[in-house]
Amino acid sequence: MNTDTICGLNAVTALFRHRPEAVERLFYTEEMKPIVGPWCHNLAAQRKPYRMLGVEEMNAAAYTTHHGGIAAVAKSRYIPILDLNAIPKHQFLLILDGIGNPHNLGAIARSAAFFGVKAMLIGEGPGHALPSDAAYRVAEGGLEMLDIYRTRALPQAIEAMRKHYRTVATAIGPDTASMTDLPHDRPIALVLGNEETGVAPDVLAVCRRRVQIVGAGKVQSLNVAQAAAVLLSHLAMT
Repeated sequence: MNTDTICGLNAVTALFRHRPEAVERLFYTEEMKPIVGPWCHNLAAQRKPYRMLGVEEMNAAAYTTHHGGIAAVAKSRYIPILDLNAIPKHQFLLILDGIGNPHNLGAIARSAAFFGVKAMLIGEGPGHALPSDAAYRVAEGGLEMLDIYRTRALPQAIEAMRKHYRTVATAIGPDTASMTDLPHDRPIALVLGNEETGVAPDVLAVCRRRVQIVGAGKVQSLNVAQAAAVLLSHLAMT
């Protein structure tokens, strides 16, 4: 059985809210004792272990010092492969192409949940991060609030969704428009690309629009997680 160690109060709270059956073990420090009572009761009913630990023991159990006093070991979430014949229909779909850093994945998921995004499609394979311990910690519960799909065929997936979505890729160059000029007459599928190389050429080729964040020109671009927050605050909330 594959498991993830999910750390931090917000992340663990979201886990118990959305996937309580996935939790296998719970560890917490003394200061968390007033909070964890209902969760411990739930685990006891399922004959699953929970334990209060000292700081050093907690660090070992969580595999990190960045646990915030609580960590849950949970069955890894199954991320289904996107069915190209049954594209999910939302007002906004976030697509990640080549986002390999799990911290960026977590930060993007946190922003997506904050701005009300319901679903995210992740490219699968080398150079593509999927939900992991680090991503869950940084997401602060955001990953639990998203329907997540994966695909090894992003260009084909984007082609299949163009009937429902306005497909938009982030890019830099003369053929891009400002996000403020993007029409909002259709649901949007927004593609974010790798920080170093951007959206892959074959993915970029099947997107109907290209958009960029216009800055002061002092630096070329933002970190992808920062860019996601800026774009989502405008495009997902409009």
